[in-house]
Amino acid sequence: MIPVSVCIIGKNEEQHIENCLAPLAAFPFEVVYVDTGSTDRTKEIAAEHGAKIYDFAWIDDFSAARNFASEKASNATVLFLDCDEYLSGLDEDGLCQAVKACPAGVGMLLRNNYFEANGAPTNYPDRVERLFSRKRFHYTGIIHEQVVTRDGDSPRYERYEIPLTVEHMGYNGGPQAMQEKAERNNRLLFRELEKRPRDAYLYFQIGQSYNGIRDYENAYLYYKKSFSLPFCPEEPWVQIMATAFLNAMNHTGRSGEAVRFFGPIYDHFADDANFYCSMGNAYLNLNPPKPLNAMAEYLKALQCPNAREKGANTFIPYYNIGLVNEMLGKTEAALTFYQRAADLGFAPAAEKIKEIETA
Repeated sequence: MIPVSVCIIGKNEEQHIENCLAPLAAFPFEVVYVDTGSTDRTKEIAAEHGAKIYDFAWIDDFSAARNFASEKASNATVLFLDCDEYLSGLDEDGLCQAVKACPAGVGMLLRNNYFEANGAPTNYPDRVERLFSRKRFHYTGIIHEQVVTRDGDSPRYERYEIPLTVEHMGYNGGPQAMQEKAERNNRLLFRELEKRPRDAYLYFQIGQSYNGIRDYENAYLYYKKSFSLPFCPEEPWVQIMATAFLNAMNHTGRSGEAVRFFGPIYDHFADDANFYCSMGNAYLNLNPPKPLNAMAEYLKALQCPNAREKGANTFIPYYNIGLVNEMLGKTEAALTFYQRAADLGFAPAAEKIKEIETA
C-alpha cells in the first residue's frame, strides 16, 4: 500500500474519536490528530490509539487547522477524515491503483450521511474530496473549506473515486446541537461573505446551514442568490445545491417556481436519484398535480447508481410511486411499491399498506 497519513482535526470529540480511530488500526496508516482545544478525553483516547497528537490554537479557520495537520504528516499522500466519520470499507489494492492512475488528482471517498427523513432513519451517500498530495494541494476557506492547488488556488483538477467508505454521524446530534452548529457556521460564513460578496459557494453553504435546522425560507433565499452568481456546474457542491434548492422550494410552497426554474437547466443535474425525487415531489405539489410527470421522475431515480444504497433515495421513490398509483386508482400496483418501501424499513409505507388493506 502507498504510504498515507490520515489527518484529523477535532475538539471535544470523545463521543466519536474512538469509533473514528479504531477501524484505522487495521491498515498501515500514520494517524495525525490535531486538537483545537479539547477539555474532555479526546486527546487521551487518540493517544491510546497511537495517533500523533498536535495542538493548534483555534483561530476560527478550519483550513488553517487542516493545513497545519497536513504539514505534520510524514507522508506525501494525505487522507482527511472528520471525527464523526467512521471507516467502514477500504480496498487497499484498489486505492493504490487509483492513486497511481491519477497522481495529480484528488480522490473522493464515499460518505454515507445518516439522518432522519420522513420519520425514518436513513442515509444519503455522497462523494467528498479527501485524498491528495500535500505537496500539490492545500485547503482554503475559513469554513466548509475546499481543496485547491498550491500554484494559484485553482479549483480545476482531476477528481477520481477511491474505494474507501465512511459512515458519517454528524447529522444525528439532535435539534439543539444542529442549531448551535448552524449559528457557529453562519457566523464564520457571513464574516467571509464580507470579503467575497459574489462567491456562490458561500451563499450555498449559508443555505445549507439554514436547511440543516429546517429554516427553509432562509435556505431558499440563499440558494437562489447562489444560483444567480457565476459557478461551474461540474462542481460537486452544485449538484447538492440543486436538490437542496428544489427541496426548499417544495417546503415553502414554490413547487411551480421549481418546475419553471429547473426546466431549462434540467440536464445539468440529471442522473442523481435525489434530484429526480425532488423533481417528482415538485410535480405532485402542483395545483393541479401532475402525477404522471412525477412518476417518470421517481422511475428515473430508481435507475440511478446512487439509488442502490438503502436510503431515502431508494425507499422514497418506491413509496412515492406507490402514492402516484394510489392517486390513479391502481391499488394493486400501489401496494406493490409500498411493500418495497416497507421492506427497506420505511414505516409510513407499512402504515399505507395497513390503511389500504383495512379500507
